Amino acid sequence: VRGSETLDMLQAMNTGHEGSLTTIHANTPRDCLGRLETLVMTAGVELPHRAIREQISSAFDLLVQITRLVDGSRKISHITEVLRMESEVITLQDIFHAKPPDEETAASGPSRLLSPLLCTGLKPHFLDKMAAHGVALSPSFFNEELSSYRSNLAVANFGGFS
Repeated sequence: VRGSETLDMLQAMNTGHEGSLTTIHANTPRDCLGRLETLVMTAGVELPHRAIREQISSAFDLLVQITRLVDGSRKISHITEVLRMESEVITLQDIFHAKPPDEETAASGPSRLLSPLLCTGLKPHFLDKMAAHGVALSPSFFNEELSSYRSNLAVANFGGFS
């Protein structure tokens, strides 16, 4: 979404159009929320900021951040759950994240631009909703130690120059 249609999208997502998917340009999951709020304001409808944030927090379960790296490749860097409103702020929880290499890792071997996706060890709150739709994940899927089969997500290429 890029403009005033963002308000229509939020209203649709909050009135029974579950399973919706959209793309928005932002640098981080947190920036995505601010950008959504700004785009809703372009619709010309006077809504309080809190009402916009409540619409956003109830419409989205998950944000998947794809980051463009310096080599032009795009990699998943965050899989973040949208939780709820706390005071005036939408609470986010990283489920998986990838990090740029630290100085020690970069000096010790061939340079990677981003680590494999690492599990934070936090289980998402929407697992019951997924199970009700026929998607059941093993509880071990979210263990920090078991990252071998998930690492392919972090190195997957999304339209880069490789």
